[in-house]
Amino acid sequence: MPETKVKKTEDFNEWYNEIVELADLCDKRYPIKGMNVWRPYGWKLMTYVDGLIREEMEKTNHQEVYFPLLIPESFFKKEEEHIQGFGKEVYWITHAGLNTLEERWLLRPTSETAMYPIFSLWIRSHTDLPLKIFQIVNTFRYETKQTRAFIRVREIHFFEAHTCHVDFEDAERQIQEDKEIAERLFKRLCLPFIFNRRPEWDKFAGAYYTISIDVLMPSGRTLQMGSIHQYRDNFAKPYEITYEAEDGKHKHCYQTTYGMSERILGALIGVHGDNKGLILPPEVAPNQVVITPIIFKGKETLVNDACEKLCEQLKKEHLRTFVDMREITPGNKYYEWELKGVPLRVEIGPKDLEKKQIVIVRRDTGEKLFIPVESAIPTIRQTLEKISQHLATQAKKLLDSNIHRVHTLDEGKEKQGIIEFPWCRTKECALEIENLLEGNTLGEPIEKDDCNATCPVCGKPAQTWMRFAKSY
Repeated sequence: MPETKVKKTEDFNEWYNEIVELADLCDKRYPIKGMNVWRPYGWKLMTYVDGLIREEMEKTNHQEVYFPLLIPESFFKKEEEHIQGFGKEVYWITHAGLNTLEERWLLRPTSETAMYPIFSLWIRSHTDLPLKIFQIVNTFRYETKQTRAFIRVREIHFFEAHTCHVDFEDAERQIQEDKEIAERLFKRLCLPFIFNRRPEWDKFAGAYYTISIDVLMPSGRTLQMGSIHQYRDNFAKPYEITYEAEDGKHKHCYQTTYGMSERILGALIGVHGDNKGLILPPEVAPNQVVITPIIFKGKETLVNDACEKLCEQLKKEHLRTFVDMREITPGNKYYEWELKGVPLRVEIGPKDLEKKQIVIVRRDTGEKLFIPVESAIPTIRQTLEKISQHLATQAKKLLDSNIHRVHTLDEGKEKQGIIEFPWCRTKECALEIENLLEGNTLGEPIEKDDCNATCPVCGKPAQTWMRFAKSY
């Protein structure tokens, strides 16, 4: 089968750009840079990812809401750190029709400043807590760096969960639940990742602390797919989000947020794809199985009927299945569905009917299997599970083989991927390592991990390990 012009191992970034275009995920020709058009196949893929997120939200008793896109400037300015963090990235609206607005509006870069004045109206008593809501919307940030589909854009498909709690301890329990949600979600997407507690100078604007969810791409760069934030009462105070406690006293809520974006698609493309195109995890593939009739003259009806019958059986098993009846060659069909990452291809021809068998071909390994018709359904289901397991295993190998723990600057210079140094917890030393590696500070591992070494920059006793990598 034909392959991409650019090989993944030779130039990952160009390979990625080519795949996004060839697989019909989005159209980058919209006249505003960084605002791309979602094509049907890409949008379908995104909706299945959203579906997994909604499942997790329902499982954990989050309620879905939808807040307005526009935020008044007065709402935005209430939290000082927040406006400093996002002030340079927002899009401002100054006119409505021909009229100059008395107060400027902005397009939401994220929704704290839209939601929290309303939370102060919703929450009255401790019985109203915890409040756990989420929305899936578009957010807007003026991205000045080079844009890249799904990875660095100006209009972002965004999931955000916001919660309010009676105290810090209950908010911490929510952080733990968010981490468990991430573990379950990304397991279904076959995307191993690492949690990092971001350094103080690079946490979310207004947060007490931030935990990032980072995946390693085959280019050796990391991609932050999402983040979890502990706010304490940093937003509750300026937005006056209070509740009456059981003792009659009024107290400020403690808050958390959990956000993820379409960067998840960027990770799916980059981590799993190959030189033939996408390789989609079965959980989110728009078509999990595509059936291709192998037509011979005089056998058309017989073969087509067998394909339709199998398709209906698979649909009853809740497997997303499509019969490709188009009048083009089987080879062209194979090329297209391989490019679009369909996990499993089924071929049925007259000879297969005579032998009472079907042919299945795995997208991940290319393995071709001849299976009896009577065992087709369970075999197809088992094979899809094997595909998920294989994708996860390969991605875990990529991650694990590219995390390097070193003790000196010279050792770090020789490594690529994620590099862990002993760290004294000073910003100056971290920035020195960033300059040396020409990379970024990811943060500390959130797992307890003693470090009995010395900081390679200042020579003082290290307090923790710090991860560095080149990032998107």
